[in-house]
Amino acid sequence: MAGGIRDHGGDDLVETHEINVTPFIDVMLVLLIIFMVAAPLATVDVKVDLPASTAKPAPRPDKPVYLTLNRDLSLSLGNDPIDRDRLATALEAVTQGNRDARIFLRADKAVGYGDFMSVMNLLRDAGYVKIALVGLETQPGAESESGQATP
Repeated sequence: MAGGIRDHGGDDLVETHEINVTPFIDVMLVLLIIFMVAAPLATVDVKVDLPASTAKPAPRPDKPVYLTLNRDLSLSLGNDPIDRDRLATALEAVTQGNRDARIFLRADKAVGYGDFMSVMNLLRDAGYVKIALVGLETQPGAESESGQATP
């Protein structure tokens, strides 16, 4: 017992040498709740710069099919510009109807994520689900502070 009344006959209280840990436990529980609430909020504003990768590049096929989404949201198949409504027929001609062919998708860094996903939806609707994303190939630690890859 932390504090007890004893009949010792005087007005002086006797010191107890027991540790009262109840306030310590209360403080620890409050801190635990604060950290549980604050931890998920701390990871919301994470800046992401996706175009560069340090992964080991996969071997290229003999004739890769490149689809490029330009800054002005126009599409190019190989080096030739193409309309979005003709994309499915042009891909079928380039791949000789092989829906298992891998399509290498390149996009400008300034292109929005929604626009990029709309092109991926066009590829999926055309029946091409093997899509490789193309980015800059850099060495680990070779990016500058601005996020640009160093040559």
